[in-house]
Amino acid sequence: MSDSIRSKIQELENEYARTQKNKATSQHLGLIKAKVAKLKRELLDADSGGRGGGGGGGRGFDVSKAGDTRVGFVGFPSVGKSTLLTKLTGTHSEAAAYEFTTLTAVPGTLNYRGAKIQMLDLPGIIEGAKDGKGRGRQVISTARTCNMLLICLDVMKSMTHKKVIEKELDGFGIRLNQKPPDIVFRKKDKGGLNYQEIVPQSELSHDVVQSVLREYRLHSCDVVVKEDVTIDQFIDVVEGNRKYMPALYVMNKIDQVTIEELDIICQIPHHVVVSAAHGWNIDELLEKVWDYCNMIRIYTKPKGQIPDYNEPVILHDTNPSLEMFCNRIHKDILSHLKYAWVWGSSVKHQPMKTGKDHRLNDEDVVQIVKKV
Repeated sequence: MSDSIRSKIQELENEYARTQKNKATSQHLGLIKAKVAKLKRELLDADSGGRGGGGGGGRGFDVSKAGDTRVGFVGFPSVGKSTLLTKLTGTHSEAAAYEFTTLTAVPGTLNYRGAKIQMLDLPGIIEGAKDGKGRGRQVISTARTCNMLLICLDVMKSMTHKKVIEKELDGFGIRLNQKPPDIVFRKKDKGGLNYQEIVPQSELSHDVVQSVLREYRLHSCDVVVKEDVTIDQFIDVVEGNRKYMPALYVMNKIDQVTIEELDIICQIPHHVVVSAAHGWNIDELLEKVWDYCNMIRIYTKPKGQIPDYNEPVILHDTNPSLEMFCNRIHKDILSHLKYAWVWGSSVKHQPMKTGKDHRLNDEDVVQIVKKV
């Protein structure tokens, strides 16, 4: 069955490549892309025994989540992931001078700025990982459970490795350093297609959207497009199982290149250069992990006591609300909240009485006052 689906996908991709791209063919091209997306989902489900659930097909490694944030190391074999994990967390992940040393996910924990960051050294992936090669499905399924990815690359090897990894992750529904498209999409029981464009579209139109939805057997939907998006982005919204993740390209082994070569490497977006073996530039790597995960620290203050600065509550938002803070601690707190006293840069005077909609800043101190 899997071979038959792959054959159909290849035929459709060949047809797409042959078709001239213009306004007249946009509806046909959109239909081809929708068919390919559906077939790829079927392929994931078929290869994972029906457990897939779309872009999350396949089971990951059985590693329990721990700490405030989970960061996954993804890359080709022998690029230094295990060495980097050991350097960051002190956890020994077997490293050797031959490929495929790591055969399962190896977790380690790093304490940084009061946050407990779980780091996973995942086995090296190869081209075809999304199709199951080299335990690729397990690796990428586990990667989807992370808050961000560190894509480890050997600066001495071809940058085509970067493109291959991006393609494999994309094929498994992971969108790197992208935001979900600003599209309102609602299914209805009746009423047909209600399509609205808030801004002019370069690829989408009423006919293209209708063609894509028909392929999914969806005939009554509200679609409001608030930014210029591609057909692929619209299909992602319809599929509804994409994972949008921040990622850093960790350019390892910089001790083996010249300054001139390093200048070229530094032109890559979302990158950080390190030498895991020598521990070079680890501080910058950790700072970027913190920023890319949008981590902020909120300290709790019990009534009549000093704030607990040793165990901050970690939130993943640049400007979270007090409601998000309450839900992070316990789901029942919000229902008992009367108000909160807040100290810090988010308030005009110290302390200030606030409600659940108040927006917090990094290192604010919060005292919850419950209803009597």
